[in-house]
Amino acid sequence: MTTDEARDIITNAKPCRGIMDPVVWDRAIRAANHEEPDRVPLWDYIDSWDLFQELAPGIDDPVQATATVYNTLEIDFARSINAPRSQANEGDHSEGETWGYATSGRTVWVTKYPINNVDDLKRFVADLPAPPTPEDCLPTVATIASYRDIFAPQTFYVPGQGVGFHAAYGTMSMDLFALMLYDAPDEVRALIEFYNAGAVAHCQAFAEANLSPFFFIGDDIAYKQKLMFSPAMLQELFFPYLKRMCDVLNGAGMKVVFHSDGDITSILPDLIEAGVAGINPVETMAGMDVGFVKREYGRDLILVGGVDCSQVIPLGTPERIRREVRQVLSDGGRGGGMFIGSSSEIVPATPLANIHALYDACKELGRYPLAF
Repeated sequence: MTTDEARDIITNAKPCRGIMDPVVWDRAIRAANHEEPDRVPLWDYIDSWDLFQELAPGIDDPVQATATVYNTLEIDFARSINAPRSQANEGDHSEGETWGYATSGRTVWVTKYPINNVDDLKRFVADLPAPPTPEDCLPTVATIASYRDIFAPQTFYVPGQGVGFHAAYGTMSMDLFALMLYDAPDEVRALIEFYNAGAVAHCQAFAEANLSPFFFIGDDIAYKQKLMFSPAMLQELFFPYLKRMCDVLNGAGMKVVFHSDGDITSILPDLIEAGVAGINPVETMAGMDVGFVKREYGRDLILVGGVDCSQVIPLGTPERIRREVRQVLSDGGRGGGMFIGSSSEIVPATPLANIHALYDACKELGRYPLAF
């Protein structure tokens, strides 16, 4: 797609409100503004080959298949195109000159990185091209516009980008990144600056296009019970870059949903200050407390997710899942300000009965006024 073709697509794109079902639009906007609509909206990421085979059989196009699955389940928000892997893909691997990948547990993992020592890092940074401009990003924006129209009118397709911090540490092992923070700090910062410059350019292009009232920013910076990096390091190498993106998006009236797995409770004030309007996935098994976050930050943050996907959804009974949904809604759903869903994603091994139990319970128990 050429830049001119992309510009034409964006120029002719209808306003988001005009393509969404009025009930879905009202549900999403009112909940995001901390009001109670007809029910709590649903947000999720689904990585289930079995579910796609059940609800979108024979649809080979991943965009159409994902839209069909989300529309059928009446999920209000999608933030990615899903292409689940079957058991037949187990053990698949590929390796190029700089990157290597392998499939295990129906999930793709990095097995080879382009940066393996300080000399690699210095060469990598020295060879970086100029970051993309907003105009360079127009084909991506036009592609997302087409996704948005395919998912409508039942489901919002939410555009997104990473901050650049995760992209930087993802070019090497975490052990090496920790060393490079001390042995090559200038190169690490240059790497983050490069990826963030591209992210900001995309934000500028999306803000100008005005395709959606929501934007998704994802960088994993925490794990169970604690942050992956010190607060001081995040203040230096993460939050300023996040704020650059939020300033652009907030200036266009877009609400930013920030994603990091793990327990990010300790930095919620910093996320709010940076311009974040919602947090995902509210990983309860990592230490996030839905009730605490709602009480302390519910006026400022939309809680997105919350239903444990590591144990309850894949391993529990449908009755156990229903109890968990009720508890999450009771702790976080009153007064709006919640998009309910899994605490990260529907993992590949989740039984079909459990997936349906989750969404059935969310839609039934999530109707306002909450009956418990």
